[in-house]
Amino acid sequence: MTTTAAIAVISASAAGFATTQGQAAPASFTVSSEAVAQSADLHRASLEDRAYLAKAKNAGSQRAAALAEHTRLAAIARAAKIRKAADRAARSQARTALAARASADPRSVARAMLGDFGWGEGQFGCLDSLWMKESGWSTSASNSSSGAYGIPQSLPGSKMSSAGSDWQSNPATQIKWGLGYIQERYGSPCAAWGHSQATNWY
Repeated sequence: MTTTAAIAVISASAAGFATTQGQAAPASFTVSSEAVAQSADLHRASLEDRAYLAKAKNAGSQRAAALAEHTRLAAIARAAKIRKAADRAARSQARTALAARASADPRSVARAMLGDFGWGEGQFGCLDSLWMKESGWSTSASNSSSGAYGIPQSLPGSKMSSAGSDWQSNPATQIKWGLGYIQERYGSPCAAWGHSQATNWY
């Protein structure tokens, strides 16, 4: 019990000293039951206050940790978003560069794509002969009688949309579709060229 609490809750049954025949005798002091109860209440209130403060401190720490985690996750999400945007921009630039290169020299693009379909450089001569015969490597070549269109003479031309929405004008898109068609139908450019020589179509 603190000094202040003792002063507040202890009541004296007698104050000062009683004098008996000129001699001082100490007074008798007792602690009332009410004072004891008040002291117990004060002690209990003190414990409750400490418990409340500890709980509040813990809650504050939890909120701070949650805020830090939220901030961390938000930063990760922003970084991922930035990376995705950068990747999209890079792919767009690559497509633009490939389209520009294809327009200037579609043969070099077709040569570069051969490996994507499992063919070696030796197949390019057959492919060059085939598409030179079919379209002269022109993206806008159109057969008025059949409706075949583009470098690989797709029939109809809209089939090339499976390789890209810019199939009408992008040489790289037409070449990609054409090589896929040759692979599926003939297995290789030289096999397709052999069929074209024998039948005048492929």
